[in-house]
Amino acid sequence: MSERVEIRLIVNGEPVAKSVPARQNLIDFLREDLGLTGTRAGCEHGVCGACTLRIDGAIARGCLVFAAQLDGSTVETVEGLSDSGEIADLQAQFLARNALQCGFCTAGMLVASAELLRRAEVPSRAEIREFLSGNYCRCTGYQAIIDAVEAACRARAGKRAP
Repeated sequence: MSERVEIRLIVNGEPVAKSVPARQNLIDFLREDLGLTGTRAGCEHGVCGACTLRIDGAIARGCLVFAAQLDGSTVETVEGLSDSGEIADLQAQFLARNALQCGFCTAGMLVASAELLRRAEVPSRAEIREFLSGNYCRCTGYQAIIDAVEAACRARAGKRAP
């Protein structure tokens, strides 16, 4: 029989209290227990970035964290960032530039990209590429994603694209 742990946390602004298996990873908890399927389970080794989300304000790989470790924490998924409007402009730029082809990596890319937008600066294209280097995309070739992130950063900073 699997050991269970009681946890209380905030997920996308909502309090959650659940009993979880001690070794259930955060992605499975979010997807199976809470129905938040935007965050993807990709490689399950922390390499691909599909499971990128925020834990206590910092981006993290959800596949590398047990839900039981998050008692008292705050978790934000792509659904929460979208519902709050925090990434609306970024989502619009991804759509306008076709930076979301199959969509599998998109949630992780949006959450990671949102971190750059929170910095209120306009990073260089090389800096954007480096920052997103832990998030794999097999469809777009990254150019459209870099274009979208750059455009969103520039728009927030009030600067036009060169």
